[in-house]
Amino acid sequence: MKIVLAQQNYHIGNFEANTRQIIDGIREAEARGADLVVFSELCVCGYPPRDFLEFEDFIRRCEAAIDQIREHTAGIAVLVGAPARNPKPEGKDLFNAAWFLYEKEVKQVVHKTLLPTYDIFDEDRYFEPAYEWKVIPFKGKRLAVTICEDIWNLGDDPLYRICPMDRLIGQQPDMIINLSASPFDYDHDIQRKAIVRANVLKYGLPLFYCNAVGAQTELVFDGGSLVFDAQGNVVRELPLFAPALADVEWEDLQGERQAAGAAPDPAGAAPFILRPATLSFDPERNIARIHDALVMGLRDYFRKMNFSRAILGSSGGIDSAVVLALACEALGKDNVRAILMPSPFSSEHSVSDAVQLSRTLGNPHDIISIEEAYQAFLHTLEPFFEGRPFDVAEENMQARIRGNILMSLANKFGYILLNTSNKSELSTGYGTLYGDMAGGISVLGDVYKMQVYALARYINREREIIPEHILVKAPSAELRPGQKDSDSLPDYAVMDSLLYQYIERRQGPAEIIAQGFDEALVARILRLVNANEYKRNQFCPIIRVSSKAFGVGRRVPIVGKYLI
Repeated sequence: MKIVLAQQNYHIGNFEANTRQIIDGIREAEARGADLVVFSELCVCGYPPRDFLEFEDFIRRCEAAIDQIREHTAGIAVLVGAPARNPKPEGKDLFNAAWFLYEKEVKQVVHKTLLPTYDIFDEDRYFEPAYEWKVIPFKGKRLAVTICEDIWNLGDDPLYRICPMDRLIGQQPDMIINLSASPFDYDHDIQRKAIVRANVLKYGLPLFYCNAVGAQTELVFDGGSLVFDAQGNVVRELPLFAPALADVEWEDLQGERQAAGAAPDPAGAAPFILRPATLSFDPERNIARIHDALVMGLRDYFRKMNFSRAILGSSGGIDSAVVLALACEALGKDNVRAILMPSPFSSEHSVSDAVQLSRTLGNPHDIISIEEAYQAFLHTLEPFFEGRPFDVAEENMQARIRGNILMSLANKFGYILLNTSNKSELSTGYGTLYGDMAGGISVLGDVYKMQVYALARYINREREIIPEHILVKAPSAELRPGQKDSDSLPDYAVMDSLLYQYIERRQGPAEIIAQGFDEALVARILRLVNANEYKRNQFCPIIRVSSKAFGVGRRVPIVGKYLI
């Protein structure tokens, strides 16, 4: 039996494009002589559809797509992901389902058992868990079909009471097939391989794992689909961040089977879904994959939203330099316009560094001084400032003038504004609402400052694209004379490590202090993080690359007293 994995990039709610892509995958699998082709979780509608699932019209379109797809299954079986109705009045109205189509018929529908409701996931909001488990008979084989989270309930502290494979293994399946939509974070690929292998070793079966690829707003799906043989060896591994198909002969996966019930690989026993894989912060960790995820996230956001051109403020600093380089790679240099907006406090090298960067990248750039607008604001507000000394009001005024200029150009010419704030700044509130926090998409909002430097070095790995001076000069917002980030914040190397412990690992003050961090510094930084939730709540979508990003995956109260 030949089985094909079809790793594809879907578009939420774009039923025509998704269905056409799936049918193209079926045709290619047929051309390869496949008996069965497997697609990813909820591929018909795209993942995650969220509240679109509450619309009857949306579900009808899913069903119409299934009807269209099954017309192409006369000589090949197909597993596709789509919602399925719950015929019982009790419980949610829908299941997250895998549809087994063959001979132009719906032969069987498998329901997802384990519905993740943590971090970015909220499947229990929409779906009913499975209440029956049956293998799928096909060409003399018995297929144990699971959906994404269904294979993640291993380890000493399982999140769920039921493990669907424990129910299916008694029906003597020949293989495990998993339809997945597992989003990227920079530790997840290692975790994914470990958990897939742990299932193989526990149940003694080969496993076909088909993951989605492509970005959906803040989420990036990295693909990396896998086939393991019965001994726990990787037989096929599809590429990361790219659509691909792979075919495997089931007979080639047998070997000497591991006995079912054998101890899983220890690497597969940790509760991966709840914590990052590493205990300490390493800004260089998987930086190439972070780079690729950001490029895909940016490219797909524009493509799927029918946007084509971007604009950003180019300050001569490291953050805007990295965003500009990533945007040129993702969208093409001619589609990214950089605006340099010097103020009375801007250093000469800020402008020259930004100009040099744009000349190297070849993107269009303009210089618009904010001096005149800044003086006009000062003159207008002078009677109302009551002679008070220069402070954050005048600093933020400059940031908001820049935001107004960028948004005015965006509105006039149809650009989308790229935000350049990093995760260190967002964590501590080091940014101006409606100023440098403006934007349609945040490129670096899940990337700490030290990771931004690592990204810059990666971008420069073959030749100098980002000027070396940008990498070595002290970071500064340049909103007052001689200003440096270090005037307001601790050293980024220390602060990023501390933030990682609190945000990614959810360590409390006592645990962080026990790691050697200064007690006063811990109290100060955690207070800044919690006190600035109101700013982040008004922020644009952030491309997610870590195990705990700001946005839908981190839900904390705005009005709260904890650690403040």
